Amino acid sequence: MPPAPRRAASRSAIPQVSWRAPQPAPIVLVSGPEEVCAERAIGGIRDYLRAEDPSLEVSDLRADDYAVGELLALTSPSLFGEPRLVRVAGVEKCTDAFLAEALAYLEHPQDGATVVLRHTGASVRGKKLLDAIRAGTGDGIEIACAAIKRDADRFDFAAGEFRAAQRRIAPAALRALVSAFADDVTELAAACQQLISDVSGDIGEDIVQRYYGGRVETTAFAVADTAIAGRYGDALIALRHALASGADPVPMVAAIAMKLRSMARVAGNREPAKQLAARLGMKDWQVDRARRDLTGWNEASLSTAIQAAARADAEVKGASRDPVFAVERLVTVIATRAPYGA
Repeated sequence: MPPAPRRAASRSAIPQVSWRAPQPAPIVLVSGPEEVCAERAIGGIRDYLRAEDPSLEVSDLRADDYAVGELLALTSPSLFGEPRLVRVAGVEKCTDAFLAEALAYLEHPQDGATVVLRHTGASVRGKKLLDAIRAGTGDGIEIACAAIKRDADRFDFAAGEFRAAQRRIAPAALRALVSAFADDVTELAAACQQLISDVSGDIGEDIVQRYYGGRVETTAFAVADTAIAGRYGDALIALRHALASGADPVPMVAAIAMKLRSMARVAGNREPAKQLAARLGMKDWQVDRARRDLTGWNEASLSTAIQAAARADAEVKGASRDPVFAVERLVTVIATRAPYGA
């Protein structure tokens, strides 16, 4: 049996269900921009219904290219009474006809039908429909698929992949894997599933290196790690490999700045890692890593590096005509721990 859904905050009167444990309802709103989570949720609902009745009829329609009467036709009982699953995409771009018929459908959902509405949140189009669902019209649930942007979010996502599969992965291996796919959650999910499928037993860092070592070596985090460690030559080589592989200077500077901010947050603090992590909203391993990264740094050099990162961030986002030079200058400041040209 799936875990009992929890009630949402005051903005919604319907149960909020995790995308990792989806379950059907007459109306299922799958909201939010993270497509990999939405795909898992919708696929999970299909599998749940099909396990209950293999004769499940699955239909797809687009809310932004909608023919009048489609929703009612697809949800109406068939001759033999098979259960129906209707997956509706593009609700954030829905036509007026779909909006009107969907609102009417909420008042009288069809027995034996599950309607899944996918709204990415890319626009406010369809807000009236979302508000009605969240108010409880139509006996619905919501599966929120929030964007996975922060490093900590990606780490939690990947850890959840292995936990859901009841597989163990070493913390260092998990960090290496997340670093290798820091710019693409879909690829990170695929990499996790490949390791789960291909590797028997526990997954160590050597396995991640064997599968994805080339990618690990050219990520933004690898560039940041070598620069922060003071390995100037290695940092420039890693940077050039990353750029040659198509890495974007913007997320590269963001990764470097994130690590510098973590260092600044823990600098000079002697609290136990677990307590400090809880207070700062970080993971234990992030505190430990930031403390290791601080070796050889002082207040002045860290301040210089943070200022250089702020400058580079502005330059790669349009303040400079040469974003590659901006990243190279930042790496130089960090690796040498001195102002550029000093």
